[in-house]
Amino acid sequence: MVAIVGRPNVGKSTLMNALVGQKVSITSRKAQTTRHRITGIHTLDDAQYIFVDTPGFQTQHSGALNRSLNRAVTSTLTSVDAVLFVIEAGRFGPDDQKVLDLIPASAPTLLVANKLDRVTDKATLFPFMQQVSALREFKEIVPLSAKNLDDIKRLMTTVRPYLPEGDPIYGEDELTDRSERFLAAEILREKVFRWTGDELPYTSTVVIEKFETEGRLRRIFATIMVERDGHKAMIIGQKGAKLKQISTDARVDMEKLFDGPVYLETFIKVKSGWADNEAGLRAYGYE
Repeated sequence: MVAIVGRPNVGKSTLMNALVGQKVSITSRKAQTTRHRITGIHTLDDAQYIFVDTPGFQTQHSGALNRSLNRAVTSTLTSVDAVLFVIEAGRFGPDDQKVLDLIPASAPTLLVANKLDRVTDKATLFPFMQQVSALREFKEIVPLSAKNLDDIKRLMTTVRPYLPEGDPIYGEDELTDRSERFLAAEILREKVFRWTGDELPYTSTVVIEKFETEGRLRRIFATIMVERDGHKAMIIGQKGAKLKQISTDARVDMEKLFDGPVYLETFIKVKSGWADNEAGLRAYGYE
């Protein structure tokens, strides 16, 4: 098992999807898009990689939701065989250091400098990597772009020696340990974030009320939970146009992932304070 950790917005979920070869973790520019531990599985003839994508460790806010996300990070770090500590190439700040301090000294840790394609002056990269690598004894240092297939193959090769020998844990066709119901909720939440940008607070979430399967057809009834009436209006948009676009994009992605037709019906519900209530968070599947 290989944990993928780092501060928010360093590209952990994009990296995870590239390593698995399929979209199992949602992405957006909004910080804290990932809220749960997501397991992605990549199986070869003689090896099985189990990658664990974690929420970005949150240091700016201390509400119940953020405490839940941080617990997901720290508990993951105690149960993996290796850690990919992901930073943004050319940038290392106090929030990166706080995540690095969480990684147990005993955990084999690889430094992954992502978003290499955004570094305009490549001459600055070597001194930057030297500076960061002096902070800890990293087993490997891997600069890459998660969008570059050759870089992903190189990272897979680099990680391989740290996999313990043993029988495969998952079947060769499995891509994640998460249910279709969970993945449907995540896909819809991604589209909410994509289409509302920074207007909508990240505390909105999605609850699947009903998930029915009829042959290859999935019938999904989902509720988008928001904290204020104004947030509801943002999602609906003018004459319902934005909600229609969100639902259409989500349905298309679900059909790709589930390899079959999807009927999706989406509702919006206002529930003030859900994100700062520990019992409420557990009811919606947060740890």
